[in-house]
Amino acid sequence: MASTREIRRRIRSVQNIAQVTKAMEAVAAAKMRKAQQQVLATRPYAQSAREVLSYIAGLTSVEEAYGHLIKPRANVKRVGLLLVTADRGLAGGFNANVIRRAALYMRERRQEGVEIEVVTVGRKGRDWLLRYDPVIRAEFMALPDSPTSADIGAITRVLIDDFTQGHFDEVIMIYTDFVNTIRQVPLVQKLLPIEPDQSIGTPPDFIFEPSAGAVLGQVLYGFTEVQILQALYESIASEQSARMVAMRNATDAANELVDVLTLTYNKARQEGITSELMDIIGGSAASVG
Repeated sequence: MASTREIRRRIRSVQNIAQVTKAMEAVAAAKMRKAQQQVLATRPYAQSAREVLSYIAGLTSVEEAYGHLIKPRANVKRVGLLLVTADRGLAGGFNANVIRRAALYMRERRQEGVEIEVVTVGRKGRDWLLRYDPVIRAEFMALPDSPTSADIGAITRVLIDDFTQGHFDEVIMIYTDFVNTIRQVPLVQKLLPIEPDQSIGTPPDFIFEPSAGAVLGQVLYGFTEVQILQALYESIASEQSARMVAMRNATDAANELVDVLTLTYNKARQEGITSELMDIIGGSAASVG
């Protein structure tokens, strides 16, 4: 059994770790609440923007001028993948889950003979690709906790320019969708080409001035940017929720370990006192004899 000094040292170390994880939990909880409010506030607008794009894509009047944006390519040779991860770890399985989903998607498309190039948002996804599958087209890191259109303008421009110029035949986005504090789900979403989405339902009859095609040409960049920005908001909320839960579990585990070490310390101390008493009694008996 370890000495009482060593056990006390371990107890102090674990208590220090528990203090750190508790503080990280509090910080993550504050950021999570802010990110959750942001997600809930912007989600209806992002859904409406996607609904408008999908509605325009279903109009026959748009096909002639903008068919290259709304029709699937007959022969998809290269796919651009936008992978959204975090810059930091210590968030449970957040990064591992979305990277695993991206790896599965890349493997499935490659089996179809499709080439993949990845635009990464976040250091964790970039590092994983550099280590195992270096097919990075562009990388973006150190975005703020509340990104704006100015922060992601370069991301949107890279994806849209590569698609319109024919470098990519499809643009896919993989990110983590925020469901609630406990549940976050990696999602695969197609950005380009714009296609009618039956899951959205039947939208109302919009009136476009001067025409649906002109509107599509003007709002393509902005509405695609909205989809990317919403994906980042969802990812940030998911990351902070996962980190808060992970740090709470780490704090609970540290406190349980402190209890076990304290019990071990008390037993070791009792054994030491008993041994000393036995030595005293043995010495007294020897002197009397």
